[in-house]
Amino acid sequence: MSAVFPYPLLIVALTVMWLMLTSFSLGQLVLGAVIALIAAQGMAMLRPAKPYIKRWDVVVRLTAIVFYDVVRSNIAVARIILQGKRRERKSGFLTIPLELRDHTGLAILAIIMTSTPGTAWLDYNSARGTLLIHVFDLVDEQEWLDLVRNRYERMLREIFE
Repeated sequence: MSAVFPYPLLIVALTVMWLMLTSFSLGQLVLGAVIALIAAQGMAMLRPAKPYIKRWDVVVRLTAIVFYDVVRSNIAVARIILQGKRRERKSGFLTIPLELRDHTGLAILAIIMTSTPGTAWLDYNSARGTLLIHVFDLVDEQEWLDLVRNRYERMLREIFE
C-alpha cells in the first residue's frame, strides 16, 4: 500500500489544493488526484530523511516565538517604509557561524529567516558552517548574531540534535 500511496497526507492535500484552485467537478477531482499521485511518487523517489523530533515542548515554544517575531518585524518594516526618507536606513549582509548541522533544522531556520520581514536567507556554506543573510535594517550586527544563534539555532538544536 505504501508503494502506491507513499505520502497519503500529501496526496490528499495536493488534491484539495487542486480543487480549490480549479472548479469542482468529477474530471477535476480525477485530474487532481492523478497529479497528486505523480507528485507523491516523485517525492518518494527523492527519499527525504524523516526528521526525528526530540522535544515537542520546544516546538510549541519556537512556534510562538517565531509568530511574535514575524508580527513585530511586519510592524517594524511597515514603519520604515511609511517613514520614507525621514529615517536613515542601512541594509547589509551578515555572516553567522552556526553549530546546527541537522538538515531539517537548517531548512526550518531558512523558513524562519525568510518568512520574517526584513531578512532573507541567502547562502549556507556547509563546509564552514556559516549562514549568509541579508537584513533590511541592520542597526546592530551583534544583536542579529545573538538573535539567530541564541533564539532560533539553540531551540532548533534542542528539537533535532
